Amino acid sequence: MRFEELDWQETPIGAISLRRRRDPLLEVDVYEVKLDDEYLMSSLFTVAETELARLGLAALPGTGFDIVVGGLGLGYTARAVLEDPRVRSQVVVEGLGEVIGWHQRGLLPLAACLTGDPRNRLVHGDFFAMADSAAGFDPDAPERRFHAVIVDIDHSPQHLLASSHAGFYTADGLRQLARHLHQGGVFALWSDDPPDQDFMATLETVFATVDAHVVTFDNPYGDGKSANTVYVARLVPTIEP
Repeated sequence: MRFEELDWQETPIGAISLRRRRDPLLEVDVYEVKLDDEYLMSSLFTVAETELARLGLAALPGTGFDIVVGGLGLGYTARAVLEDPRVRSQVVVEGLGEVIGWHQRGLLPLAACLTGDPRNRLVHGDFFAMADSAAGFDPDAPERRFHAVIVDIDHSPQHLLASSHAGFYTADGLRQLARHLHQGGVFALWSDDPPDQDFMATLETVFATVDAHVVTFDNPYGDGKSANTVYVARLVPTIEP
């Protein structure tokens, strides 16, 4: 079958659909997610989603990490986190119950590894509201802190899926997020845009170190190469006596 719509549902932010198609150039099955007429993600382009997890975790010393991933999507960032043996637990916060349902129903290639790993929990919730709240990201353990918060939801800090997300990318919003991190904790963010110096300056008002990694990957269409940005910011670590 060249094309199959696996699911289509109306949501508060528009109609979301999951489809599978056979790519005639690469001869592989491609999974795509659309919100109304806008493409959100594709299984053809997952290098930066995986690097988001790898770069975020690489900034952490030690082991026994508790991680939050904001945005489930096709699951590539969450899967990459679980591939790190130092990870003790992961909470994946997804705003659309329909997306969680795709994984629970086994409609996606990575569904089994995410739903079958006892370290992993899928939580239906508004990531941005949870970041701004005192209770935080774990409904079962209010005020719980984490070693890293890794986010792939909006297109970039400037190109948002919803205007209500804008406050998260301000200094005040990032300070609220930092309350949910352990000392020395890491915030990592995916962006479809090139590094944004204004956003990096905002990060530097909250975090001790800030880096913007440009992740390039092969694109069989267009000019053959594409790039995303991964921001990695870390709080001041605990000073050992």
